Amino acid sequence: MRLDLPLVKALGDKTAKAMAAKLDLHTVGDLLHHYPRRYFEPGQLTALDELTVGEHVTVMAKVRSSQSRVARSGKQMGKVVVTDGTGTLSLAFFGKTATWQCERLKPGGVHLFAGVVSTFNGERQLTHPEVFIDADEEDALRIKPIYPASAGLDTKAIGKAVGLVLDVAEIDEDPLPHELRLEHELMPLRDALTLVHRPNTMDDVRRARYRLRWDESFVLQVVLAQRRRELEDQGGTSRGGRFGGLLDLFDASCPWVLTDGQLEVGKTLHTELSRPHPMHRLLQGEVGSGKTVVALRAMLTVVDSGGQAALLAPTEVLAQQHARSLLSLLGDLATAGELGSPEEATRITLLTGSVQGAARRRALDEIASGEAGIVVGTHALMSEGVEFRDLGLVVVDEQHRFGVEQREALRAKGKHPHMLVMTATPIPRTVAMTVFGDLEVSTLRELPRGRSPITTHVVANRSEGLQQAMQLVKEQVAEGRQAFFVCPRIGDEEPPKSEDGERPPLSVIDVARGLGSHYLPGLSVAVLHGRMSSEEKDEVMGRFARGETQVLVSTTVIEVGVDVPNATVMVVMDADRFGISQLHQLRGRIGRGGHAGTCYLVTEMPPASQPYERLRAVASTTDGFELSRLDLEVRQEGNVLGTEQSGGRTSLRWLTLQDIEVIEQTRSAAIAVVEQDPQLQQHPALWAAVQAILDEQKQSFIERG
Repeated sequence: MRLDLPLVKALGDKTAKAMAAKLDLHTVGDLLHHYPRRYFEPGQLTALDELTVGEHVTVMAKVRSSQSRVARSGKQMGKVVVTDGTGTLSLAFFGKTATWQCERLKPGGVHLFAGVVSTFNGERQLTHPEVFIDADEEDALRIKPIYPASAGLDTKAIGKAVGLVLDVAEIDEDPLPHELRLEHELMPLRDALTLVHRPNTMDDVRRARYRLRWDESFVLQVVLAQRRRELEDQGGTSRGGRFGGLLDLFDASCPWVLTDGQLEVGKTLHTELSRPHPMHRLLQGEVGSGKTVVALRAMLTVVDSGGQAALLAPTEVLAQQHARSLLSLLGDLATAGELGSPEEATRITLLTGSVQGAARRRALDEIASGEAGIVVGTHALMSEGVEFRDLGLVVVDEQHRFGVEQREALRAKGKHPHMLVMTATPIPRTVAMTVFGDLEVSTLRELPRGRSPITTHVVANRSEGLQQAMQLVKEQVAEGRQAFFVCPRIGDEEPPKSEDGERPPLSVIDVARGLGSHYLPGLSVAVLHGRMSSEEKDEVMGRFARGETQVLVSTTVIEVGVDVPNATVMVVMDADRFGISQLHQLRGRIGRGGHAGTCYLVTEMPPASQPYERLRAVASTTDGFELSRLDLEVRQEGNVLGTEQSGGRTSLRWLTLQDIEVIEQTRSAAIAVVEQDPQLQQHPALWAAVQAILDEQKQSFIERG
């Protein structure tokens, strides 16, 4: 039975349709790679009168009663009472599965249950226990795989389907070369799939999982190694600049001294831009480490070589901010075509989705003619009708907002242009080797002179701490400084439904209204959010940058790129609703001038809770690399090959970005294999595995498009 055989031919129409609809499984290979999410480990049966609160137990008992109902909160809940003759035990189920569990656990049935003992209203209970229908005492002594399941297709049905195909599936071709399996003591693929579905011991599970994690990482690293090789093989244009050009004039007029890190990365970029094949580099750095200046110097090098540079930003606010910053940095060097402009000057053109009519036509003409040496924009740069005269460098800001397919769409506007992608979210080593594995990495850790320290406090909402924050804002504004308030939502939309009477997240509109009428009367308060028009956002940010507005209340549209050196206070409302990296980015909006910054993370979470501890972790350090490690522990890796690079559904089943040893080993092995056999002609099974994930990624991209 081939692994690409449709399940309808292996299992029949009814089961195959259920597998496809509920679990997105279509072939025999899909089913065999639908691994158990965990295992029911063997243990002695426990009598109900001997249960201890907090203990994980396995019990065999008869159902005495079973009832489901709708709670006052509107949630479905179910209660099943079981007995074994020595005592009774309640089983509690909530949500969508409550009715289903109560319907199948009919009075009189004897089943196996496993879970952690707790108490409720004085009764011992198991909440959402594992249920094994038609089990016997021998089942309590066997390891049972627990599969990701859904209503109507439970773990038992999935296990039965796996059993039907496992013994007859053709698993003789192994994507891992034989010499690699020997070197790293990895079992053959057939053994790994057999033991992961039918383990005799938990050590079987451990060894099988290790082999399958190796598979996932190795195939991914082969894809990335092939991409790197393809880029190296592409012909490109050397963009080494020239003496006495824009870059030299900019450096001569620059009012500050570049850090050692900026100079070192600048040399690396110049060397790679001078080569006749495309640069493909990631520049990561702390918030405020000066990545924009480094990128600008690279762009000026390309312009000095007769080419154009494009800077891609994820939002209009950030694109507009970049355009303003570049114009400010370059001064009259960005006034090409204007009376009295220097001979070497260029032009900066902004193109976003909101630029329409005559302004859009003018921008397109400047881009096509080459008059615009530097083009700043959003996704609009990738749209039809945008033609560059000679695109030599693509700079992608905040890379985590984009994916491989998106950045490649802009590269396609030129003839193998150089690429520099930037992120202010420091990246752990394993992420750099996977999510950004087709890029070489440079890091800026040193902050430029003049950056002031930032102190962070976690405070409870409606507490003395919040009153202190308001008082500090008043004091700072009285001294001529400014402040940010950030909220999770805008406020002109229907608030999300809350559970258990929780209030909805605080909104920009409500907080701004409260600040103006109660907390900060007499101060100039403005709002900024994503539903405002481009002109409105630009006007609000312009007034704030000029100091005409004292307090800005915003959503996370100010998360990156906003540079107002006069802002010294950041108050994040409902801070527990933001991610660690987001909070670090937001905090980086203050302390950018000569004045110290203070950040308040406001929350209603109790001090002992996990969200509160996460906020304390952010407050304890301004080291973005340490925070990125913590952030990685609490979020998913994302689809590392495509556009879903900020979490969500992952293409990895068992490999995590904490598996540094596996990732390092597979990266080295993949590079060696691709160097010897770039097209994998000597490794047909590996070639098939690579094609499978590439085809899956292409299909996913088409569906999103």
